[in-house]
Amino acid sequence: MPPDIVFIVTDDMRLDQLRAMPAVNSRLAANGVTFTNAFVPNPWCCPSRASILTGTYSHTNRVYRNTAPYGGYASFRDSSTIATWLDGSGYHTGLIGKYLNGYRSGIPPGWDEWHAFSGGESNEGGAYYDYDFVNDGVLSHRGNMPSDYSTDVLADRAETFVRDTPSREPLFLYFAPFAPHGPSTPAARHVTAFPSADFKPRPPSFNEPNVRDKPGYIRSIPQLTHAEIRAVDDGRRDMLRTLLAVDEAVDRVLTALADTGRLSSTLILFSSDNGMLRGEHRWTSKVAPYEEAIRVPLVIRYDPLTLRGGATDGHLVLNIDWAPTVADLAEVRAPGVDGKAMTPLLTGRHPKWRRAFPIEHLKGGAGDSVPTYCAVRTRTAKYVAYSNEEEELYNLTRDPFEVHNLADDRASRHLKASLRARARALCDPVPPGFSW
Repeated sequence: MPPDIVFIVTDDMRLDQLRAMPAVNSRLAANGVTFTNAFVPNPWCCPSRASILTGTYSHTNRVYRNTAPYGGYASFRDSSTIATWLDGSGYHTGLIGKYLNGYRSGIPPGWDEWHAFSGGESNEGGAYYDYDFVNDGVLSHRGNMPSDYSTDVLADRAETFVRDTPSREPLFLYFAPFAPHGPSTPAARHVTAFPSADFKPRPPSFNEPNVRDKPGYIRSIPQLTHAEIRAVDDGRRDMLRTLLAVDEAVDRVLTALADTGRLSSTLILFSSDNGMLRGEHRWTSKVAPYEEAIRVPLVIRYDPLTLRGGATDGHLVLNIDWAPTVADLAEVRAPGVDGKAMTPLLTGRHPKWRRAFPIEHLKGGAGDSVPTYCAVRTRTAKYVAYSNEEEELYNLTRDPFEVHNLADDRASRHLKASLRARARALCDPVPPGFSW
């Protein structure tokens, strides 16, 4: 019998928010592997989810941003995804939650059960209340009652999916709540949680006082005022509060797996589509190539392999590795993937592994101030080349918070030349309109 598979993908979750989720820590991390260097090569919702579903970079699947052209649901080629691979091999597949920005209707290939948020191009792909939903092809609307809280509605459907899948069929559940995406709206039972969270000590990059060495889109942002900092902190508390409902949903799914005799043979992956800056470098969004945006939590439990429960792994792993890992364990083909199967990492082995990866972004229009860029991140350094010829270079060993841009530092010219060449090799082809 092939393994059952459960993906739990949150939205805009920072790595440091993982500690606020007791069930994830006690039932997944304590029995699995936590990857301390997990990243996304394009820190934006839609391109990241396209990479998750296909195991490919944006420069392969051509989904660079949330809206067309080169982005959104309309740009996504769905004929070959993890769902089609598994469905073709006899899996009972189900997506519950967020699919891709701009999705409105229809059931993409490979999905046996389909319960997805519906919205237009400007829609962020989900909501907590007052949202449209496509249930197996039928459009419905949920309102503003406590029973409409989307994370709980999704949890009900996820639990039912696990319990109702016939025992003779392996299952693939893709569970994608909207939390903790802003405006982060907690369930009524969680609105007073974390009252004393103050997010201190602040990193040296927080509300960075001197940004003269940063690119223009950062230099144009004034320092955050005291009122703005309070708003940032309030938003971070609400993000944590929304994750409590996700944690409860995880607990329910794991209990359903245990009750149906599946837990011991299920690969469970918990992560996020991207991270989020909350005042670092004065920035309060994602998309930028800074660590808080590209780094994500990643916890994997698979009892046949993760015998070192509570282990950590420091290899550079990417969201393009998830689909190949599933394909490897399920023994199905994964055509055209860019990622690598993480299977040996789950057992604690140290195979030959990547030492660098590209980060890529295509400017998304009037609402996106970040220029198109190609970048490379190694274990110890990062280089970013922007389409307007600005550059960033960081020694992450000495400067993990990316405060000191070394791009114009004469002593670092050899490092910059080496990383620039590596970025050109990895970021190939370049985003539309970009040139070196």
